[in-house]
Amino acid sequence: MSTIDYKIETASGEPDGFADAVRPSDVDHLRPLPRISVHAFCETEAVQRMMERCGQDRRMSKVSLRINSGSITAAANMFSSAPTPNLIILETSTEPRLLLAELAPLAAVCDPSTKVIIIGRYNDIPLYRELIRNGISEYIVAPVAMPDVLSAIAAIFVDPEAEPLGRSIAFIGAKGGVGSSTLAHNCAWGISNLFATEVVLADLDLPYGTANINFDQDPPQGISEAVFSPERLDEVFLDRLLTKCSQHLSLLAAPSMLDRPYDFDATAFQPLMEILLRNAPVSVLDVPHLWADWTRTVLAEADEVVVVAVPDLANLRNAKNLFDSLKKIRPNDKMPHLVLNQVGMPKRPEISPGDFCDSLEIEPVAIIPFDAVLFGNAANSGRMIAEIDKKAPTAETFSQLAHLVTGRATAKKAKKGGLGKMLGMLGHK
Repeated sequence: MSTIDYKIETASGEPDGFADAVRPSDVDHLRPLPRISVHAFCETEAVQRMMERCGQDRRMSKVSLRINSGSITAAANMFSSAPTPNLIILETSTEPRLLLAELAPLAAVCDPSTKVIIIGRYNDIPLYRELIRNGISEYIVAPVAMPDVLSAIAAIFVDPEAEPLGRSIAFIGAKGGVGSSTLAHNCAWGISNLFATEVVLADLDLPYGTANINFDQDPPQGISEAVFSPERLDEVFLDRLLTKCSQHLSLLAAPSMLDRPYDFDATAFQPLMEILLRNAPVSVLDVPHLWADWTRTVLAEADEVVVVAVPDLANLRNAKNLFDSLKKIRPNDKMPHLVLNQVGMPKRPEISPGDFCDSLEIEPVAIIPFDAVLFGNAANSGRMIAEIDKKAPTAETFSQLAHLVTGRATAKKAKKGGLGKMLGMLGHK
């Protein structure tokens, strides 16, 4: 994405009035915008900061955004010698009786296909009607918030008749070996069985992925072909790469081989993510524990992120860094979910769940007790926890986690279970 350089200070820096104005619920319903070019001309710092926040939003990841300080006249001067973009956003304080005259020079140099959104000062219905009659796509009355602008752009460029995009859920561990992949696999299986909806589980750990083992599969091809041959990627090719694990669950398996290096650029997985969203109602992404351009991009663009940790000091430090980083790259989304796993391992010194979560200032959505027998039997037999023992408390926890990440439940505070172990309880809506 080509944008101007900017920096937004939030919690620890200079206060930004728009940071508190945006709630995740305001933008959750919005779909990612297509690859369009947008030029914004801002007369005030407030609108410029708001447009900068738009540029940070993951739904704008494919949009080429340029933010300019200037008026309608500045826009007309710029485009008199340059091609116009797909969309021009103009802030103006011009009075209604003079606005159309001020827009005339810009109209003379605009390409007929260019759309225009105006942010004005006057709540004037006759003005609105006159602007729409003259080809303006939308008129928004200031003060304006980021969701207003994103919604206006989406109304112009996102086809309301198109099929709804799917939902992506990314799992990542705060440290290696914390069971993030196991949780991702059980959650994907649970969603597909509980809601009878099509789910694709994508194992993004190409050299060491374990999804094929956990589901007792040995597919000849999978995610490697999709990532290394993006020019071939379409619905038909994707179907050939998927392995059926159950009636509603398909696996995009990792090769789990070290026959080549797996170095990717930031956008390597974007074509795959886009086609998954178009073809599967739910995509569960098993993200390996590493911090690279491509993992950062995948986490930034996922609809939901689940961070899995065990209660020790290294996990606490890493989880804190993860939550801080994800908050910066996902400024308009709700916080990632935290799952504490392997709690109560015998003879292992642990940080208490309460102290661990207090340090992060976040409540866990689930606290899963250590159970070597249950998880070991599931792993060795290539089955999920609910298939081994559907009445086990951990199976119920996975079921409630599946409800939560698909938006079918709200989390309740984790409570202490029997024998001093901790079990996260999630409540149905």
